[in-house]
Parts: sequence; structure tokens; C-alpha cells
Amino acid sequence: MAVLKAVISWLSYLFHFLLALLLLGVAGLALAFGPQNLRLGMLPWSGQTLDYVLLAGSLFGLLSIALAVMGRLRFLFLLWSLAVAVLLTKGYIFSGYRFGVGESGRAVYLTAAAWVAVAGAWFQLRPQSSRGPRKYRVK
Repeated sequence: MAVLKAVISWLSYLFHFLLALLLLGVAGLALAFGPQNLRLGMLPWSGQTLDYVLLAGSLFGLLSIALAVMGRLRFLFLLWSLAVAVLLTKGYIFSGYRFGVGESGRAVYLTAAAWVAVAGAWFQLRPQSSRGPRKYRVK
């Protein structure tokens, strides 16, 4: 079971790292070419606000991943993971978002991967059990 938790944790790091890099690139391009060019119907923001939210979110995601990998402030990674999963679920499932041809399957996979990544972030919060026998001092 510990191996499965470790694999899910590292996959959640990889998923969120790639997502944050993608969001950083999209935000950078949107800010460079104007706010009218970017429309993401599954998110509650639009225009220039969307550009800045994507930029700030991606930077926060990268920072939380770096801190969690170093073993510091792991709860920030859990917050980032939860925010991504909730926004994807709300945007794709509980809103009036209309899917294009073939897009619904990708949305389901992306949302499911985000929730598995939340489990991986949760596993990181748990204290690591010590491996091997205990060593006692003898006087």
C-alpha cells in the first residue's frame, strides 16, 4: 500500500507540474497578445482577469509543488490540488459549459486525474512511517 501511495503522490506532482507549466504558457501568450484572444468557458473568469488569474495560479502551483517536494508547507500543494479539481468539476460538470466534438471524454479524464492528484497531495500530508527496526540507546 505504501508503494501505491508513493506512486500516486509522485504522479500528482507530475500532473500539477505539467498543468502549471501549461497555464503559465497560456497566460504568458494571452498577456502578450491581448485579453480578447483567450476564452476558457469552463472557468468563471474572462478577459484580462482570466489572464492574471491563470498567471498567478500557475506561479502559485509551481511554488506549492517546489515546497512540497522539499518537504515544506505541503498543505499548500493540497490547497492547489483541491482548487484545480473543484474548478474543473464545477466548470465541466456543474455549469452550462457546452462540449465540442470529442471534448467530453478529455474533460472526464482531466477531471478524474485532478481528483486522483488530490489523493496524492493528501497522502503527502501524512507523516512518513519510519522504516526498519527501532534503535534504542543502551546506557
